[in-house]
This record gives sequence, structure tokens and C-alpha cells, in this order.
Amino acid sequence: MPSAYVFDLDGTLIDSLPDIADALDELILSEGHEALGMERISKMIGHGVEKLVQRGFAARDVSLADGGLSAMTDRFRAIYEPRAAHLTTLFPHVKETVEAIATRGIRMAVCTNKPAGVSRDILGKLGLDPYIPVVVGGDFGGPRKPAPNMVLEVARQLGIEPASGLFVGDSGADVGAARAAGMPVVVVPYGYTAVPPGELGADKVIADFRDLI
Repeated sequence: MPSAYVFDLDGTLIDSLPDIADALDELILSEGHEALGMERISKMIGHGVEKLVQRGFAARDVSLADGGLSAMTDRFRAIYEPRAAHLTTLFPHVKETVEAIATRGIRMAVCTNKPAGVSRDILGKLGLDPYIPVVVGGDFGGPRKPAPNMVLEVARQLGIEPASGLFVGDSGADVGAARAAGMPVVVVPYGYTAVPPGELGADKVIADFRDLI
């Protein structure tokens, strides 16, 4: 067993796509463009909220300069964050698996490009916060995934060596960050990636979240 589990959030623990897509489409519609829909938006998630907003407008042939991107990102957050857990649910078998890991005394953390505050709110509303005390979000102050900094910060807070932990994610950013930090990594078979899970370069693609135990 690993000394700790480090989870990505969106697309790994939680199915947040309905809330994210609703917020992004509302923003895009408010600017006079046609909505994108969940299927297209699912392929845009990853690398943080700025990238999501940038990709969303690019899909409508709108290029956002630095100032415009910042303003639109702030507007997206204002729409999304108050209702971030309205339609969001846990993926199958996440709750029971997290509880089983906790009974073994193994620590857990979340490492997500989503800001830490809203990530904690979602974990609380979905009942995972008692089991996952460490959350490092994209606003922690250093480079985000796929850079190794966030994974290394999680390992520091957990008090483990990266090589003794296990990262569980769903995207190339997760695999890249874990690899760069020297942490073994597995990916789930679902999630928000345009690349097939088996081609992400993880140590293993698990068939079911319960496979972690």
C-alpha cells in the first residue's frame, strides 16, 4: 500500500462537468456567442480555470488577450463558485473507497488546479472533507500541474517522500506532474481528457475506483 493517496479532483473524485459547463456556457452566451455544451467543454477541462475560459472562447473564434482573459476568468468564477456543487456528484465507488482507505490509517490529499477554497467547499458538501485534510489548489502560489510543484507541496504537507505515495488522476497534466515529482501515478478510466486513458503514460489504468484498495 502507498504511504498516502493524492487525488486529482475534477474528473477523478467528482463529476463536476455539469456545473462547469453550465457556468461556462452562461458566460459565453452573455457575450453573444452560441453555447458549447457539455461534450465539447469536457475536453477543455485541465490546466486551470484560465485555460478553460480561453479554450471556451477560442472554440467560438474569440481570442482573449491578457486583460480580457483575466476579466472573463473573474466573471466565470463569479458565476461558477457559488454553485460549484449544485449538480456535481461523486463518481461511483469514490465514497466507499475513501472511507476504506481511511480505516487503514492511510492519509489522503487533493491536488487540483481548481482554487483550494472552492475545492474544500465541494469536498465538504459531498462528505469527503473528514477524510481528506490536505488540499493544494491552483492558487497555492507556484506553477500548476503538469509542473511538479503542487505534488511536491502535497508530499511536504503529508510528510512523505513522493516516491512512497500514489497519485490518482485522469489527465495528462496529472501524469506529467506526478512523473516530474517522482510519484507513481494511476489514472481512472473515465474523466475529462481528449487523450484515451491508456495513452496518458500512467503506471496503470484502473478499471474501477475500488481497485485502489
